[in-house]
Amino acid sequence: MDVTADSLVSRAAHELGLSADRLIADVERCLRREIPELSKDPEIARMTSQNIAEHIAGVLGGLGHGIELSRSDPPVADVERARRLPRRGISLSAMLRAHRLAQGIALDRLLEELPRLTSDAELISAAARKLIAATTEYVDRTSEQGVMAFQEERDLRLRWRLAMVNEAGLRIGTTLDISRTTQELADLATEHFADLATVDLLDSALHGHDTPEEKPLLLRRVAQRSVTEDWPEATITRQQLHTYPYGSPPDRALTTGQPSWHHLDGTLDRSPVNPGPDLGVDAHQTHSTLVVPLRARGTVLGVAQFSRHRNPSLYDDEDLLLAQEITARAAVAVDNARRYTHARATALSLQRSLLPPCMPRQSAVEVACRYLPAGAGVGVGGDWYDVIPLSGARVALVVGDVVGHGIHAAATMGRLRTAVRTLADIDLPPDELLTHLDDVVLRLSAEVSTDPDIEAGGDLGATCLYAVYDPVSSCCTLARAGHVLPTVVARDGTVDTLDLPPGPPLGLGGLPFEAAEVDLPEGSLLALYTNGLIEARDHDIDTGLTLLRQALAQPTASLEATCDTVLESLLRARPDDDVALLLARTHALGGCQVASWDLAADPAAVAGARSSVSQQLSMWGLEDLDFTAELVVSELVTNAIRYGRPPIQLRLIHDRALLCEVSDASSTTPHQRRARTYDEGGRGLLLVAQLTERWGTRHARHGKTVWAEVNESADFPTFAPV
Repeated sequence: MDVTADSLVSRAAHELGLSADRLIADVERCLRREIPELSKDPEIARMTSQNIAEHIAGVLGGLGHGIELSRSDPPVADVERARRLPRRGISLSAMLRAHRLAQGIALDRLLEELPRLTSDAELISAAARKLIAATTEYVDRTSEQGVMAFQEERDLRLRWRLAMVNEAGLRIGTTLDISRTTQELADLATEHFADLATVDLLDSALHGHDTPEEKPLLLRRVAQRSVTEDWPEATITRQQLHTYPYGSPPDRALTTGQPSWHHLDGTLDRSPVNPGPDLGVDAHQTHSTLVVPLRARGTVLGVAQFSRHRNPSLYDDEDLLLAQEITARAAVAVDNARRYTHARATALSLQRSLLPPCMPRQSAVEVACRYLPAGAGVGVGGDWYDVIPLSGARVALVVGDVVGHGIHAAATMGRLRTAVRTLADIDLPPDELLTHLDDVVLRLSAEVSTDPDIEAGGDLGATCLYAVYDPVSSCCTLARAGHVLPTVVARDGTVDTLDLPPGPPLGLGGLPFEAAEVDLPEGSLLALYTNGLIEARDHDIDTGLTLLRQALAQPTASLEATCDTVLESLLRARPDDDVALLLARTHALGGCQVASWDLAADPAAVAGARSSVSQQLSMWGLEDLDFTAELVVSELVTNAIRYGRPPIQLRLIHDRALLCEVSDASSTTPHQRRARTYDEGGRGLLLVAQLTERWGTRHARHGKTVWAEVNESADFPTFAPV
C-alpha cells in the first residue's frame, strides 16, 4: 500500500494519541509558566485543563480518522468557556496566546512522530506542510469563535456596567443625609457585585474639615451591608470610631487616593503588603476585595470596601473601574451632604444664638415659646420671637419672619431683633416702632443690593407683630407689619382671632402702620406665631387657623404642654417652613400694688408727694426703701413742676422692684448734664441715676412719663469732696 501524506498524518496522530495524557500535561505546564493568570483562579485552571484535553482529543481523533480539521467542530463547551473568561477577569490576549502556545506544543509533538514512521524526506515534508496548515486553520477558526464570544460577553458587561452607573446616579444621593447616602452605596453594591460592602468616612470630614488630622487617621463606620445576615461578622460596628494600621490597603487608599483590588486567598495581591484582617471584616473567608477611596473635589472623604465570599468570581480591573465610577458618584453626594449639613448646622447655631436663650423675669405675663427649623431640604429661615420687659411693669411680645432661608436670613433676623430691642428700649408705641423698623429694613436692603459678596435674591423683606401688654390696665396694644393675625383664648375657653388693622410688610416703605388696643383680662392667653405654623401643603391658612383654635381650646396642665399640643396638632411632619410660636398668659397688677396721686404744679406739692410715698411704702412693708424713694420722687416731681406742664401725676407700682413714675403734659425729654462746681442745679437726674437700678423716659401721644426703678440693691452714692 502506497504511503501518502494524509495516511502519514493519520498514523502520527494515532501514535501521539496513545500518549495524549503526557501531551496534555506538557501543555498545562507551559500555560502555567507562560500565562500564570490562567492558573491563579481555581475555577479558571480547571476550565483550562478541560479545554486543553477536549481540544487535543478532538484534533488527534480527527486527524487519526482522516477527517479534515476544517470539517471538525470545536468542543461544544468552547464558546461558553470563552464567555466565562471576561467574567473572571481574563484578558483576550491571554486566551489567544494560550491557543497559539497549545498549537505549538501539539504541532511539535506531531512533527516529531513523522521521522519515526518513515524515512522519506519528501513525504515527511508534505505531511508537515499539511499538519501546519490544518492546525493553523483549526486554531484560527477556534480563536475567531472564542474572540466573538469573548467580545459579546465584554459588550454585555459594558452595557451592564453602564446600567449600573446609571442606576447609581438614580439611587445614590437621593437626600442630603450622609448616613442614608452611604447606605445607598452599600445597598447598591451588595445587590449587584459585592457580598459585603462597608463605608468609612474620616471623622474630620464629618465635622466639616477638608484637611484630615495627622495619622493615624480616625474614621467612622457610617454604612455596611452583607448579603447574608449571619456572615461575615464585621469587626467594626456602625458609627464606631476606628483606625486602620499604617500601610494597610485602606490606609494607602486614604493617603494616596488610589483604588486597588486584592485577592486574599494568597493567590494574588495587588498591594505590596498583604491586607489580612486589616480590611475591617472577617477576612479568612473573604477571597477578593476592592478598596476604593471616596474622593470629591480633590478631597479624600473616606474609603469604601467591597468584598466577596459567596460569589466565587475574583475582582478584576473592570470591577475596580465600576466600583470607582459608582463610588465617585457617591463621594460627590456625600460631599454635598456634608457641606449642606455643616452649613445648616452653622445657620441653626447662628439662629439659635440670636434667639433669646431664656425668658426674662417679669410679672406681666407667663410665657412659653418654641422654634422649629424647616425640613432639611429647605434650610434655616429667619423666624424669631422675643419678650422684652418695659417700664411700668409692661412687657413687649414680638414675633417676626424674615423672607428667605439660609445664613443670610438668620443674620438679618438677628439684626432686626437687635433693632427691635433697641427701639423698644426707648418705649416707642407699636405703630411708631414698626415705622422705624421699616426704615431699618430699607437700609439693610440697600446694603444687600450693593454688596457684591451677597448673592442677589430679590429685595429684603420681613413681617413682624409687636404687642405691648400693660398689667396695670390689662390693656394690650398691637400693631402688625404684614404678619399673620394673633389668636386669643379667653378665660372661659373662647378662642378668637384678633382683627387687627392691616399693615404692609417691612421693607416697602412709605406706608403707615396702625395700632389697636385690646382688653386682655387676667388669665387670657395670647398666641403669636409665624405663618409656617398654619400654612402647609395639605391645607390652606383657614384650615390651619381652625386647627390652631382647636388645639388652643384643649385644656392642658401648663403653657409648655399647650405649646406641645399646638405643634403636635398642626405639624405632623417636618414643616415646610420654620416655625416660631410664642404663648403668653396675662397677669394683672391689682389696686393693692398700684398707687397714684394727682399733683398741683406748685413747688409746695413736693413735700406732700414725699409724705404720700412714705405712707404707701409703709403699707407695702418697704420701709427700707423710704429714704431712697422719697429722694427720687422729690427730684422727679420737682423737674416736672419746673420744666413740665400740668396735669402732673405720680404713680408707684409694687412689682419685683419699686417703680416710681411722674407724668406731665410736656413732651420735653429730660437729660443728664454735668453740673459745674458752683451751679445750683443740674444734679437731680444724676442723683436719680445713682440711686436707682434703671431710669428713663417714655412718651405718649400727649406728654411724657419719667420713670425710675428702685430696689434694695441700690447703694447711696458717695461723692468726692470739692
